[in-house]
Amino acid sequence: MTTGTVSKTDKYTACKLHCKEVRGSIDLPAVSQVFAGLESASILGGNTAKADADRFSYWAAEPKEVFEFRAGQKDPLAKLHEILSKYRLEETFNTDSRLRGNDKGGNDLPSGIFRGGWAGYFGYELGRYIERLPETTIDDLRMPLIRLCFYDRLIAYDHKERTFWLISLEMPGDTEEPQDKLACLEQLLDKAAKTHVPGPAPVDFDDIDLARFRCNMNKDYYLRMLAKIKRYIYDGEVYQINFSQRFECDYTVGSIELFHWQNCYNPSGYSAYIDGGEFHIVSASPEMFITISDGFIRTKPIKGTRRRICQRRESRSQVKQINEKNFHDLLGSEKEQAELNMIIDLERNDLARICKAGTRRVVQRRTIETYPTVFHAVATVAGQLRSGTTFCDCLRAMFPGGSITGAPKIRSMEIIDETEPTARGVYTGSIGYIGLDGNVCLNIAIRTIIIAGEKAFAQTGGGIVADSDPHAEWAETITKARALLAGINAVQERNTASQK
Repeated sequence: MTTGTVSKTDKYTACKLHCKEVRGSIDLPAVSQVFAGLESASILGGNTAKADADRFSYWAAEPKEVFEFRAGQKDPLAKLHEILSKYRLEETFNTDSRLRGNDKGGNDLPSGIFRGGWAGYFGYELGRYIERLPETTIDDLRMPLIRLCFYDRLIAYDHKERTFWLISLEMPGDTEEPQDKLACLEQLLDKAAKTHVPGPAPVDFDDIDLARFRCNMNKDYYLRMLAKIKRYIYDGEVYQINFSQRFECDYTVGSIELFHWQNCYNPSGYSAYIDGGEFHIVSASPEMFITISDGFIRTKPIKGTRRRICQRRESRSQVKQINEKNFHDLLGSEKEQAELNMIIDLERNDLARICKAGTRRVVQRRTIETYPTVFHAVATVAGQLRSGTTFCDCLRAMFPGGSITGAPKIRSMEIIDETEPTARGVYTGSIGYIGLDGNVCLNIAIRTIIIAGEKAFAQTGGGIVADSDPHAEWAETITKARALLAGINAVQERNTASQK
């Protein structure tokens, strides 16, 4: 395992790409179940919402290399740049006639697909290594600030074409031929075809006993901190702060069961499952942090939330009426519009550090998107990267995302450190992949559960502005947490019942 130290060298390992298309109607949860049984699995997506996000789901495990950076070490971005430069994808692809079956060159792969490389996460507190920030919160989870796995093989699913792609990298010194790597992936698909994953236990989202969950603050503390934050806003130090609280409970069930539950009842376009050995991450994030493709970078901040009823205690007409009211309330809210506009301006400013002049633009204006339990207001900002810009340059300019800090960003992060009692860890960091071809897709790790030490942690928050209603903001954090806590309850209750 690489743990934050990489030898400095201009040499790199050249990788050649091989792929094979497999058509079949294999259940995606079964593929996730199979990969969860392998070492250091990373799953991105695996649910229907991927079709409307970035189109592809991915499964990878048993990495060739693991890079971790922990608090107390130095120069994370320099070390990250070295490790990301260690492998390079050759432009010419292998067409060796020895390869069996329909193994193809990488040019046959759909545009925008992850072609192998690094997958993992960046924790929120990595921001302290980008800007000079205080460090007074308690880091009780002590997770690595960066954990990335290098995968030389993976399975991708194209939700548009409904086909699987087996992808492998041929590397010097390999003990396996590229066709053998593809054969191993095909065996995993065959195993998934024979695997039955029981349907997740249903649950009533409106009947969540919050008393079962411990929290890192009570409501009185929450309200006092909101009063403090609003004073900073009135004094002109910030315009907006993203303030969050963390829920916790005992958890002794397999983390993949919770991932199945979220993908079934709370499918999200940027969901993820990360096996970190001593901890697991189950993310149901709907928010894209950055995507990089063909020299362009995009970011899609979320600001503004209303509850959506997805179950029918009331009549069909009542549910429709309530949801339409909440949808139009969010659509017409001047407060929520102002919040998103602040973050759009912040993101445009961040992009100015790395994009060509005149290329930054809002490619999708404010719109309301529908998710299983909430409505969200979103916008998309994009720009063309300057020549020679590296991934680490993008991370330095953009991380963490402005939608989960506030504006101005640095002062907001100082106030977050002052008012939130515990370190965020991976929450509001980013999860995704950095491909050898330069393509990147990272989420913002909201709606994310960390499982460590037989405990589950779920954190939610919201943007605080001058006219925020403190009790409404508290209620919004509960609304956002509802699907996460419901899933934890449902999975544990089913496990308890099966043991009787």
